[in-house]
Amino acid sequence: MCFTPTFAATGAGERMSAKAVLLRGVNVGGTGKLPMAGFRSMLEELGLQRVQTYIQSGNAVLDTDLAPGVLGPMIRDALAARFDISPHVFVLTAAEIASALAEHPFADADPARIHVFFLQTTPTPDEDALRALALPGDAWHVGPRRFTLHTPGGIGRSKLAERLDQLLPGPMTARNLRTVAALDRLLADLSHP
Repeated sequence: MCFTPTFAATGAGERMSAKAVLLRGVNVGGTGKLPMAGFRSMLEELGLQRVQTYIQSGNAVLDTDLAPGVLGPMIRDALAARFDISPHVFVLTAAEIASALAEHPFADADPARIHVFFLQTTPTPDEDALRALALPGDAWHVGPRRFTLHTPGGIGRSKLAERLDQLLPGPMTARNLRTVAALDRLLADLSHP
């Protein structure tokens, strides 16, 4: 199956800039199978520049002059056409990734125990509902279009993490802080060739 991108005039013409692409629910628990080499090739065939993927969970960095609002749907349509999957696609600027990495109160915590949930809108969660599900030591921070969760006991044991999709607005995708830091380094490399 072949997909030919249609570049809308809206969003084109921006200065080339580094962006991160995060896919929700690929290569997790046997669903949403997506080979990263195929994903990278597809992004390059869409005319995106300097594409790199990172680990198997649907992360890429690239250069483009397309706005996130144009790029996200274009990538989702291409994934549906080529791989028969339609994950939610989150496109973030280098500044948004850097902000997610730096702007939270958990600097001294293990980065593997901190997860950033990226959203389409900035959440205004019900604090009482969050506290009712939190384990001792669990803590969170709300930022622009993200919710950062620290789970000292591990995310797999967290009832709060398990129920976030019911407590926060719309689709979301999570990455631990180690992955966010790696994406930040890759984006910095793209920004300074």
